[in-house]
Amino acid sequence: MDNAQAILTLMIGLFVGAIIVVIINFIKNKSVEAKANKLIEDAKKEADKHKRDTLLELKEESYKLKQQVDAEVKEKKSEIKDSEERLLTREKSLDKREEMLQKRDEILEEKENNLLEKQKSLQEKEVKVEELLKKELEELEKIAKFSKEKAHDTIMRKVEEQMASEINEYLKEEEAKAKLEANEKAKNLLVNSMQRYASDVVEEITVGTIALPNDEMKGRLIGREGRNIRTIESVTGVDLIIDDTPEAIVISSFDPLRREIAKITIETLIKDGRIHPARIEEVYDKVSKDMQNKITEIGNDAIYELKLGKIDPELITLIGKLKFRTSYGQNALTHSLQVAHLAGLMASELGENVSLAKRAGLLHDIGKSIDFEVEGSHVELGEEIAKKYREDDVVINAIASHHHDTEQKYIISILVEIADTLSAARPGARNDSLENYVKRIAQLEEIGNSYEGVDKAYAMQAGREVRVIVKPDEVDDLSSYKMAREIKEKIESEMQYPGTIKITVVRETRAQEEAK
Repeated sequence: MDNAQAILTLMIGLFVGAIIVVIINFIKNKSVEAKANKLIEDAKKEADKHKRDTLLELKEESYKLKQQVDAEVKEKKSEIKDSEERLLTREKSLDKREEMLQKRDEILEEKENNLLEKQKSLQEKEVKVEELLKKELEELEKIAKFSKEKAHDTIMRKVEEQMASEINEYLKEEEAKAKLEANEKAKNLLVNSMQRYASDVVEEITVGTIALPNDEMKGRLIGREGRNIRTIESVTGVDLIIDDTPEAIVISSFDPLRREIAKITIETLIKDGRIHPARIEEVYDKVSKDMQNKITEIGNDAIYELKLGKIDPELITLIGKLKFRTSYGQNALTHSLQVAHLAGLMASELGENVSLAKRAGLLHDIGKSIDFEVEGSHVELGEEIAKKYREDDVVINAIASHHHDTEQKYIISILVEIADTLSAARPGARNDSLENYVKRIAQLEEIGNSYEGVDKAYAMQAGREVRVIVKPDEVDDLSSYKMAREIKEKIESEMQYPGTIKITVVRETRAQEEAK
């Protein structure tokens, strides 16, 4: 019994304990559930609050964007409205202009029609007037029994007969006076000047030859598919002539400066051995820069040779460029130095300013240094250059007048013109082909032989003198002066020639007897 009671008591105790544990767990679960519900409620409240705040912010932002968009739309509408107004104004203006042009075209067309009618009327009147004049002349010729051509020839023949002797006598007297006063002095002055200054004559040509180490170099200069030769020609501006000539190529260009730069460039490439488009352009750029320095040195050497004073550095460069310009095959710088020396020598003989004469002679063709870059004659360009660098008025006048484009105001201007003619007229100074030379000689003799009373005409001194031998029984002394002047005028009007041509008419009467 005791054991049963103990077991029963134990069972009751365990049951009660279990009930107590269940109650305790139920109470704990209720407390946790309450806390969880509270946390959930708090989270919901916080989320609602954030949601309301976010909605407010979004509403504010959308309101601001709406205001901004409205402002931009309003501005665009305003711009579109302004553009439409401008377009309307322009359309109205164009309509008015089109209307005016249409009216003007109508007026011009009307005027043109009126002019055509007037022109037609005038032509008809001219035809009628010509017919009337022709009829009147025919009537007058019938009445006078003398034609118009015959009357004109008769009058002209009588006037010529009356005036010929007087004109010839006047020409003879004036030429005699001029010769007495100027001939000897001019001859002595020119002879002395030419005797004191004589320089070599160098003829420039338009091609240059470059020697090659071997014929293989021709192929390297041409390059694959001709790319090297095309690059050389496009960069330097010259033409390369590669033919069957052994170990040589020819450079052709009318610009001596380009020709010289191209020659040095090709020679440098041959020595270097590397020949390709990039290297060609690199060497060309370097040679061009070196050539600029060389041009300045050439200009300084010319100034030093003439012992001139201070000259602007840019003007020195232009003087150096003359080394690479030619005129009829004559080097422009060599020609300018010759003119400077001759003008200086003549100035010293006449007591003029020698330094100023040399300066004018050196700069007289300075326009040729840029006449291939700037449009205009070398005289106009030279005058502008001299004014730009503030040269003396004597120098400016000498440049402007050495081809008689303007009046020669100073003695030095005349000396520069004389020196210029002397330098150009020296035998071999300028290029002249054999064919042109023969044609000029033949034309001179043909002009001389074309006059009545001429026995024979001879062109002498390379075409610089014509001697016309006349028949003494047909041409008297006075008529020979008239013939010389007529031949001079005919040569000046019909021929192109360098320098001057002297005309000499020779009349000789020989009386012979034989004593027996």
